Amino acid sequence: MKSLARDKHLYLMLLPVAIYFLLFKYAPLFGEVIAFKQYRLADGIWGSQWVGVEQFRKLFSDREFYTVLRNTLLLNVYNLVFAFPVPIVLALLLNEVRWSGYRRALQNLLYIPHFISWVVLGSMVIAMLSPSTGIVNAVLKLAGLEPIYFMADTFWWPVSYVLSGIWKEAGFGTILYMAAMAGIDPTLYEAAKIDGASKLRRIWHVTLPGIRSTAAILLILQVGRMMDVGFEQVYTLKNPAVNRVAEVISTYVYNRGIENLQYSYSTALGLFQSAVALVLVVGVNRLIKTMGERGLW
Repeated sequence: MKSLARDKHLYLMLLPVAIYFLLFKYAPLFGEVIAFKQYRLADGIWGSQWVGVEQFRKLFSDREFYTVLRNTLLLNVYNLVFAFPVPIVLALLLNEVRWSGYRRALQNLLYIPHFISWVVLGSMVIAMLSPSTGIVNAVLKLAGLEPIYFMADTFWWPVSYVLSGIWKEAGFGTILYMAAMAGIDPTLYEAAKIDGASKLRRIWHVTLPGIRSTAAILLILQVGRMMDVGFEQVYTLKNPAVNRVAEVISTYVYNRGIENLQYSYSTALGLFQSAVALVLVVGVNRLIKTMGERGLW
C-alpha cells in the first residue's frame, strides 16, 4: 500500500493501458467457447449446441485450411529472412551519419510510410506496379523488357508483398535499434579505434553486440507472429488471381467468419492459431536464453 500511495501517479498512467487490455484482449477470451459449440445467433453463446471438438475435426480435414496455413507460414518466413534484418542495416547506416540535420531528415523520410494506412499505401503499390501505367513497368519497357503483371502473378505477388512491407515498416523499426545504439559506451569505440579497428570492425565488435539483446527480443516477437499475417496489407493487395498464394489465416477467418457466418469454425481456427503462436514464443524465448540473452521473461 505504501508503494501504491507513493507511485499513484504512475499507476494512474498505467490505468488506460490496463483497461484497454482487459476490454479488448482478456474479455473476448470468454468467447473462445464458441469453438466448441455450433453457434447460432438466435441461441446466443450459452444457448448454442455443444459439439466438443467437432469444429477442429472439420478444420483439420479441410484441404483449404492447409493451403492457408502454408501461405501464412511462407509469407512470415519471407518476412523473417528478408524484412527482419533491414531495420538493423538501416539503423547501422543512420548511426554512421555524423551530420545530425541530415540524419534527422533521413529518419523522417523513413518514418513517414509507417503512418500511412494500408488502404492508401496498397493503392499506391498497385498503381506503381500496374502493367500498363505503373512506373516500374514503364522502366522495364524502356529497358526493352516485357511488362510484368506483379499483382496477378503467383511468383511476383509474394515479392511485392514483402517489399511493400519493408517500405512501410523498416524505417520505423529502426527506432529501437537507434535507441540501443545510443546506450553503447562511446569509450568502447575509442578503445577499438586506438587498437586500429576499422569502421567495419567497430560495427562488428562494438555496435552489433550492443544491440544484440534488442534484436533477440524483437526476433522472439517476430516468431510469435509467425501464425499471423497482417489483415490490412494482404486484403488490400490480394485479388482472385493470386488467392492460391495470398489467402492467409486472417483473410480466411474474415471470409469464413464474417462473410459466411461460420463463427464456430473461424473461432476454432483462431484458437489453433493462438495456441501455435504461444508454443513458438515459449520455444524461441527458451532458445534465446540458452544463447545467453535475457529473453522476454
